[in-house]
Amino acid sequence: MWKYIVQRTLSGLAVLLGVSVLTFSLTFFTPGDPARTILRQQMGGRSPSQEAIERFREANGLNEPIPVQFVNWITDVVRGDLGVSYHSETAVTTLIGQNVMPTVELAVAGLLVALVVAIPTGVISAVHKGGRLDYGSQVVALLGLSMPNFWLGYLLILVFAVQLNLLPTHGFGTFGHLALPAITLGTGMAAVITRLLRSSMLEVLDEEYIQTARSKGLQERIVVYKHALRNALIPVITIVGLQFGYLLNGAVIIEMVFQRPGLGSLLIDAIFARNYPVVQGLVLIVAVVFVVTNLLVDITYRYVDPRISLGGENA
Repeated sequence: MWKYIVQRTLSGLAVLLGVSVLTFSLTFFTPGDPARTILRQQMGGRSPSQEAIERFREANGLNEPIPVQFVNWITDVVRGDLGVSYHSETAVTTLIGQNVMPTVELAVAGLLVALVVAIPTGVISAVHKGGRLDYGSQVVALLGLSMPNFWLGYLLILVFAVQLNLLPTHGFGTFGHLALPAITLGTGMAAVITRLLRSSMLEVLDEEYIQTARSKGLQERIVVYKHALRNALIPVITIVGLQFGYLLNGAVIIEMVFQRPGLGSLLIDAIFARNYPVVQGLVLIVAVVFVVTNLLVDITYRYVDPRISLGGENA
């Protein structure tokens, strides 16, 4: 197990290095001068002088060749320093720390919404294969997959905030502020898990050990939820692990629709302001979340089903 974890950690570090090179390169090849953009914002829209632009570029190391800038940046990253925001001169780690909780809260709430809806729906759909409940759940899952997040978000605002006046349209800090964004974010994932769990349950329910459990006179509820569901959840764990990373990305759109603070709003503002250190730091953090999540998913496999081997080890 530990050998596998070390191997995956090393491969994860290689992935993070690749992401860092790509992100650093793309930000510097995008149109627009960060010095001119940042100074114009700080001067209320007025054009900065050439002397001010040169001072800004010299102070932030932008006159150095790009490879030198990357080596300096990655050296600081290894030391735990993601740089300083061009705009506010605040450490990027501080900005991320100030905005991470609203995004994590939204992603976790979206995941909970997805699991609470998808697990019972997927199980019921499989158990009642070909029945009305099965067809109904498949139609609902298809609707969930078909609706874009931003469209569903605006629809929920129109119904529950504008027409019924039950929940706020925007903001942060209470359950009411979290409910609509979490439902919006979790709907698509719930649809994916429902369809996957239904297929997995149908395969498991045909296994011989399930028939044996039934022949022993066990209650159908115990057969389904204790014996079948546990094995059917293995492919679902993969999707949940991967989708959690996508939930962080999806939070970017949801935070804009519901005007919530968070990493998504911070990233959008940084991209439009050409605030390179913030963009590079945020992308690196999201990549770290993906790498760590995938590693945890693979380790979880082993605990859910001890028959699964990791990295060629003997089960």
